[in-house]
Amino acid sequence: MFNGKAVLITGGTGSFGRECVKTILARYKPDRLVVFSRDELKQYEMAQQFGGEEMRYFIGDVRDRDRLRQAFNGIDYVIHTAALKQVPAAEYNPMECIKTNVHGAENVIQAAIEDGVKKVIALSTDKAANPINLYGASKLASDKLFVAANNIAGKAVTRFSVVRYGNVFGSRGSVVPLFKKLIGEGATELPITDNRMTRFWITLEQGVEFVLKCITRMQGGEIFVPKIPSVRIIDIAKSMAPKLPVKIIGIRPGEKLHEVMCPLDDSHLTLEFDSHFVIRPSINMSNPMDYKKNPLGEIGREVADGFEFSSGTNHEFLSIQQLERLNQQCG
Repeated sequence: MFNGKAVLITGGTGSFGRECVKTILARYKPDRLVVFSRDELKQYEMAQQFGGEEMRYFIGDVRDRDRLRQAFNGIDYVIHTAALKQVPAAEYNPMECIKTNVHGAENVIQAAIEDGVKKVIALSTDKAANPINLYGASKLASDKLFVAANNIAGKAVTRFSVVRYGNVFGSRGSVVPLFKKLIGEGATELPITDNRMTRFWITLEQGVEFVLKCITRMQGGEIFVPKIPSVRIIDIAKSMAPKLPVKIIGIRPGEKLHEVMCPLDDSHLTLEFDSHFVIRPSINMSNPMDYKKNPLGEIGREVADGFEFSSGTNHEFLSIQQLERLNQQCG
């Protein structure tokens, strides 16, 4: 798919971007692979690992449409990962969150259409479903923009879709690095916000695999949701430090007990495939699609009325033993 093509990743120096670059280089021979981000130090460090002739490193911010226009010139595929992702930081810096997550999405859309990018896939989050914090609300707005962008594009070649998934195992800002740090410092207990709390769980490798496959699957306007397991946060603590007691500290501002990826109110729009769900657009599309069959030949079926994909009622939960194995595999 990417052989001889030009691919750009916004926020490309993040955890996802690095893994995505590694995977693409291992499997394909792209003409250009562009890392677009604000952090020059991370770009320098990444260039030491990925320095092939196909690699390009662009300093830029998704808030800057002119810079995006320059970067998108001649690009075939864009994977949009750039975002402000920390829930508390978004609550205390709301305008900065909106500038990056909402206005940045708008800039990516306009630049992609103007430069004739073929496909744009945007990474979202379970927090965008029935959001109660600004980060989730900003990503819901972003999701709506990318879905509607297929109408905005009109007869232009560019198509837009969204991938939504849950917590990435071991990613920066997640609970696993926090627990590792506390254990390493000799903590006598681990903080748990609520012993009932659950989250969707996916590894970085699984996330990259799903996104790359959805670039082939996408027709434009879908929100793709992988079928992934849930975890109990208290089980993560037990898997990492079985002898340490936990301390319940209470839910933080903007936090939920359970996350949702396919809301009940979208059940009439949701299709179930063997490995994933697709939430169809709620608006009329200028170029209607049959989302029940995708370009890979996969067939979807309507879910039951009132269906909801929630981390609290998920059919699959990772056991403490499975979490222990994950800890060992990921160091």
